[in-house]
Amino acid sequence: MLTTDVYGLGDAPLVDYQGHLLESDTAAQLQKLQTAAAKDDISITICSAYRNFERQLTIWNAKASGQRTLLDKDSQPISFDSLNDDQLIDSILLWSALPGISRHHWGTDVDLFDAKRINQANLKLVEAEYCATGPCHKMHTWLSQYGSDFGFYFPYQPGLSGVSAEPWHLSYYPKAKQYLSELNIEQLRALLSKQDMLLKDAVLARLDSIVNEFAFRIAPEPLS
Repeated sequence: MLTTDVYGLGDAPLVDYQGHLLESDTAAQLQKLQTAAAKDDISITICSAYRNFERQLTIWNAKASGQRTLLDKDSQPISFDSLNDDQLIDSILLWSALPGISRHHWGTDVDLFDAKRINQANLKLVEAEYCATGPCHKMHTWLSQYGSDFGFYFPYQPGLSGVSAEPWHLSYYPKAKQYLSELNIEQLRALLSKQDMLLKDAVLARLDSIVNEFAFRIAPEPLS
């Protein structure tokens, strides 16, 4: 039987938190995290949280059809027309999850920025915004030091994950690891085979390696 929560099919128990949907324990701990950061003049703000399967499929198809810009590992545009199917899949997966394996399906993961130092309208979610000279550097440094006190960590880190490093993507690991343990490649294969998804045949031909590299290979959780 398909465990629909894991794949973003709409059955996960979620709460509305600051205009976004989150898993309830994640929301409670995030509120504590934000309160603590505010004391250090950091306004931790959500720009993305829960994302269902259909939304992820829309993103995938837009990138697979050239309607949305593809970026390389350095956040520079890639020429869509120069890529074969496998190269196109690899390029999409650098920054966007395959539908069904996005951690945003679980309501445990959030993309964050520091609203004290940048407006969401100007936010691009690129690494430069979180590096030493970027407006979200202070927030990222603070989260790296104190996030684990509240159960959070960065799953996508340089050299430790298949997905490119995302210094804005924070995960509530006590719940996220439960969802990850339930992810089943054959269930996912059955789900994807029924979808109107671009590059589907090429994805299914290498699904095992995609899931192992882009879902299961993440940074180790911090010691609690």
